[in-house]
Amino acid sequence: MGKPTGFMDYKRQELALRPPQERIKDWEEIKTSSLPHKEELQKQAARCMDCSIPFCHSGVMLGKALSGCPLHNLMPEFNDFVYQGLDHFAYARLNKTNNFPEFTSHVCPAPCEGACSASLAGSAVSIRNLEQYIIETAFAEGYVKPNKPTHRSGQKVAVIGSGPAGLACADQLNKAGHSVTVYERADRAGGLLMYGIPNMKLDKHLVERRIKLLEEAGVTFELNSEIGHKISSETLLKQFDAIALCTGSTVPRDLTIPGRELQGIHFAKDYLHSVTKSFLDSSLQDKKAVSAKGKDVIVIGGGDTGTDCVATAIRQGCRSVKQIEIMPCLPHSRTADNPWPEMPRVFKTDYGQEEAFELYHQDPRDYCIMSKEFIGKNGKVDKLRLCQIDWQKEAGRLIPVEIAGTEQIVAAQLVLLAMGFIGTETQLFDEFKFARSEANTIAANDNDYMTSIPGIFAAGDARRGQSLVVWAIAEGRGAAAAIDKYLTAQPDTRRRFKNSPAGSLDSLLTHAIFIKIHQKISFH
Repeated sequence: MGKPTGFMDYKRQELALRPPQERIKDWEEIKTSSLPHKEELQKQAARCMDCSIPFCHSGVMLGKALSGCPLHNLMPEFNDFVYQGLDHFAYARLNKTNNFPEFTSHVCPAPCEGACSASLAGSAVSIRNLEQYIIETAFAEGYVKPNKPTHRSGQKVAVIGSGPAGLACADQLNKAGHSVTVYERADRAGGLLMYGIPNMKLDKHLVERRIKLLEEAGVTFELNSEIGHKISSETLLKQFDAIALCTGSTVPRDLTIPGRELQGIHFAKDYLHSVTKSFLDSSLQDKKAVSAKGKDVIVIGGGDTGTDCVATAIRQGCRSVKQIEIMPCLPHSRTADNPWPEMPRVFKTDYGQEEAFELYHQDPRDYCIMSKEFIGKNGKVDKLRLCQIDWQKEAGRLIPVEIAGTEQIVAAQLVLLAMGFIGTETQLFDEFKFARSEANTIAANDNDYMTSIPGIFAAGDARRGQSLVVWAIAEGRGAAAAIDKYLTAQPDTRRRFKNSPAGSLDSLLTHAIFIKIHQKISFH
């Protein structure tokens, strides 16, 4: 696909970010433009080689590492259409596998690029930018329309949670003709897309635009509707023919060290939620957001959420910001145990660190740091005691060992815990009484996504644990295919499912059948 010599003729170009000194003054999109220049993108598409085995869309796990896109996006095909100037066809091809390219092109870490064959000869194709170009061009040209089904099945499905998994599941089931109601406990739909990711990284009008399209296509959204409060599980089971649980992995990992009870220590998700909600409600004028203004901020956790906290604190006018991570710094290039086409585990500097460097002239990150104690003043956190550690192998396991003489105390009037998530909220298990996995998620297998209760399915982070947005979309699509199979089974067969133990669909949903169903409802 593309131009056979394109990867040699053209250098990789990415959509530029606005200068740090400019973008930290507002909460708008950090990218220069939402619509890259067409001629330049055609050159980038030309860099896509006619691979004999294109790993970019494989979406498989190699050991414990992901290779390629979990959605199996057909990159060589839509890249070739962009190269030829056939944007309408490029959108149709992308839309076959990805319900929400506007989301993945902004927040996905692009495992497709990590598996790109062109990277073996230099640098990968800028697939994420091409995705963004295709979907924004499609919106601008009017290609994207509400995908209303041609018929209604008479079956009703409740989707609990409106994050990427829930939205994808709802979209697919609605396309198949089922009546879908999405229940969301927040005041806006979108889940982590709305409140878990800052506006400058994912502009909320993109989320609102997609929600409106789903509503126009026939999906119903019930907001401020937490299961167990506004509506009970018993009511849902009576009113709906199937239920999809797409509630995410929302229990944050805590840091239970002395002083944890002090004020000013917040989970990152709560901090980011408060800021985004205040921004959307009142342009931050209601003063309801947790504020970093004038404070020394410590972010504990070195992942993407930690980066979002750094960038948010900077925009709020923090006095200083430091991001600490207990794990070692990643290598700057692939190591022997991380070969192509695995997703590269390498050091990168993201937008938040770039902004911190601009302001404070140093990288805010520090690695192999362990927090030992929060120190308070008048009931509020004021300092943090920490130390450097060395990872040593003991009885076959790596354990952190404090390095003597490295203890220090740093200023911290705001501490943000961005250490990931450890599972699904207990309330769901109490409400529905289904089985729990060893990872503290909803137990549901890979073949049919069904929980221990027939007719109730689980997808996304609620099932697989904390993961990527692209995985959540793929899970939502997979669950929708399984639910469609369940709903369209013969009545006597469905009765047998209802009265049989969990996992009864396993023998029926073979991989081949599953793929066929997936294709059936993926695109009209």
